[in-house]
Amino acid sequence: MARMTEEEADRLDELWTKTTPEIDTSKPGYFTRHMAHLIEVDNLTAAYLRARADAVHQTPTQIISEMVQERIAASA
Repeated sequence: MARMTEEEADRLDELWTKTTPEIDTSKPGYFTRHMAHLIEVDNLTAAYLRARADAVHQTPTQIISEMVQERIAASA
């Protein structure tokens, strides 16, 4: 595969910097399978997750997963 020139790399960088990719969830693929798992949370929850993640050196996803597993275990 040929390498990009600096000019091509600059144009590609500018394109991706100024363009928001659109995801078509009706088609199968990586983003459909993985990005569909994104959730939106309020500012307080997001701040808590970021602070907790920093404190325990985990990702917010890991923290949410642990919380859900604890709730499932408690209800069983």
